[in-house]
Amino acid sequence: MLHGPASFASVVALAFLLGGGVAGAAGPEPVEFRAGDITLKALIYRPEGTGPFPAVIAMHDCSGLTTTSGAVESKYREWAQVLVRNGFIVLFPESYSSRGLGSQCAVRNRPIRPDRERVADAYASRRWLGQQPDVKADHISLLGWATGGSSVLWAIRPQRKKTDDKPDFRSAVALYPGCRRLDSTAWSARVPTLILIGADDDVTSPQDCEHMVAGARGRSARISIMVYAGAFHDFDHPNRPVQVRTGYAVSADGTGRVHTGTNAAARADSLKRVPQWLAR
Repeated sequence: MLHGPASFASVVALAFLLGGGVAGAAGPEPVEFRAGDITLKALIYRPEGTGPFPAVIAMHDCSGLTTTSGAVESKYREWAQVLVRNGFIVLFPESYSSRGLGSQCAVRNRPIRPDRERVADAYASRRWLGQQPDVKADHISLLGWATGGSSVLWAIRPQRKKTDDKPDFRSAVALYPGCRRLDSTAWSARVPTLILIGADDDVTSPQDCEHMVAGARGRSARISIMVYAGAFHDFDHPNRPVQVRTGYAVSADGTGRVHTGTNAAARADSLKRVPQWLAR
């Protein structure tokens, strides 16, 4: 992970060299804006044209937005391409490198919490996007992966809504989020929410997410959950054979040993289902 303003600019250059640009889009473009007491760095992908366009705030997982070489992770490049092709502006705030941090996957007591700092990053991103002339301020949605997905779910609880935060998020999508703590808070959503997770995920528990969703029935905005048979964590990755990784700070059984990798059927379904959900 690269850090600091100069290295963030290098990310953009490497993104184009290694395939980070999106066909038919003007991007990725580095942007910065205030999020509390920090300057939040982000990459934005825009469709061609003047807009205004609906927008998506995309929250990365525990490894951050870029690879160790400084290129935008291929999973996020593909999602940017899919969403831009469907007419969305996509903003990727970088919660870790903006604070001088690298991957947090092996860090047990993470200084950047999904329910605090990263929620604040999501709100700061929405406020910034709402001021852009090419963005439909009433159609800004949230999308997140793993810890970023958890942050999405924390951000859309009814308790988080503030009267000065109008308009609200349009909708939300969380891919393989951690649901255990959210479930213990009697979670519900104030905007339509889609959760996608693999049935064999051993980083975050699909059973926790199913229990959380069942508990929210009748007191929540619309919630839909899809549990993909035979799929592990990172099922939407474009080219990662299923592999065993060790040293994770978070795992379903507490050992730090997890499976992660592409599931072709789940990936194909998610790439179709997510843009349809966000377009509502």
